[in-house]
Amino acid sequence: MTTSLPLTDLHLLDPAYSGQPLQAQLYLALSQRILDGRLQPGDRLPSSRLLASDLSIARNTVLAVYDQLQAEGFIRHQPRSGTFVDLRPPPKPLSPTPTATKRQSARPPPPTLNRPASQRDTDEANRPFTPGLPDSDAFPLAIWNRLQHQQENRRSLLNYDSYQGYAPLRQAIADYLRQSRGVRCQAEQVIVTQGAQQALSLIGELFLHPGDRVLIENPGYRGARFALSKPGVTLQAVPLADTVLDLNQLPAQTDAKLLYCTPTHQYPLGGILDISQRLQLLDWAARTGTWIIEDDYDSEFHFINKPIAAIQGLVDNAPVLYVGSFSKTLFPALRLGYLVVPPDLVDAFTQLKRIHAGESPLLTQAVTAAFIEQGHFARHLRRMRQHYHGKWQQLNEQIEQRLSGQFRAVAESAGMHLVLERNGDDRAWANAMQQAGFGPLALSEYALETPQRTGLVIGFANASEVEIRQGVAAVAALP
Repeated sequence: MTTSLPLTDLHLLDPAYSGQPLQAQLYLALSQRILDGRLQPGDRLPSSRLLASDLSIARNTVLAVYDQLQAEGFIRHQPRSGTFVDLRPPPKPLSPTPTATKRQSARPPPPTLNRPASQRDTDEANRPFTPGLPDSDAFPLAIWNRLQHQQENRRSLLNYDSYQGYAPLRQAIADYLRQSRGVRCQAEQVIVTQGAQQALSLIGELFLHPGDRVLIENPGYRGARFALSKPGVTLQAVPLADTVLDLNQLPAQTDAKLLYCTPTHQYPLGGILDISQRLQLLDWAARTGTWIIEDDYDSEFHFINKPIAAIQGLVDNAPVLYVGSFSKTLFPALRLGYLVVPPDLVDAFTQLKRIHAGESPLLTQAVTAAFIEQGHFARHLRRMRQHYHGKWQQLNEQIEQRLSGQFRAVAESAGMHLVLERNGDDRAWANAMQQAGFGPLALSEYALETPQRTGLVIGFANASEVEIRQGVAAVAALP
């Protein structure tokens, strides 16, 4: 029988993890040992009771970490046998030396600046079932207004500041991303943008020239298509394997400059790449010299497991441009997002932002920084995660009761929307729902090429319990 590894080198108070809860420290320590190869596939881990005793921590802490590692594909539990490392290695190592203690991946050389291009989408109505809209009624507006009043009295906020972004906000974003999303970054690598859309536009401006190629999920986020579609640039669709990017469809050799993807919650179908798939994706990018745009658009809202870590932080020197936004975690009208890039690209992106948009509103940045620094952001995310989980459950119950046999519900336990899939004229269905006062979008709208799948993309976050019942009834009445 295989004996458990003693993990004698495991120390929770590692300086690299200082300031984080014990659960986070243990998760980082174990996952890093698996990624580094110190724990190999098939290795048996100590029982939760034994590891808790060895580390002098609560057994519930170990159980929670084991559950999270299993959800992400790091380990597997076999009843009456034990817990084992289950990481399936990518086809080729991420670095030339498989025995290296740290994973490394070569990044392609930075591109040069190119001329601007712009394309914009029409505004969507703020109706129930419109994808991407948070519940504004649940936002702590009184706290926000108090912070805004405090910041308004600071005369320094009446002046110019920085094209890259307000330093305290960049620091708050970097701290949050390191602790909650596993992103490897410092404040100096963060660029504050006017939403994720501007971040995508800046990437397209810096990286793409006529004759270049971009790989993009299909179906996928329409805003990415608009931002990256420029004269002379080819957008090449990469299909999904059910609800996640089909890694087998990525070309073994490509001249593509960029791959746009949503690995921690595919948009719009909601699938999540497991740890082996995410490592395989990074390996592919390193081998082909392609930069990955990781759009982490609503990764905070996982209802059953903890949020899945970003791929940007899985390896050192990853060829990843990380995009995030406050539009869904706070409110869309805030128009604040962020872009995390390698240090040698910061100046180029800052220069582009200076040319095309100038500074982001300083007072808004200062209020947002205070909101994060004082702990309101973390508390708000916890409340909204529970709040949206309740709405997700209500919607699924209504779908099961009223739409059984009519639509296939694609409902990953995360995010702010789900998909109802069925063959047919989904644009006609979306128009009919608009007439009924609801705002779902046709799944075919998200296709880059001739759509292979049809249905409705249902946003539930901004819908009340009554509106959820009425909206599902309207779907049930569709021909």
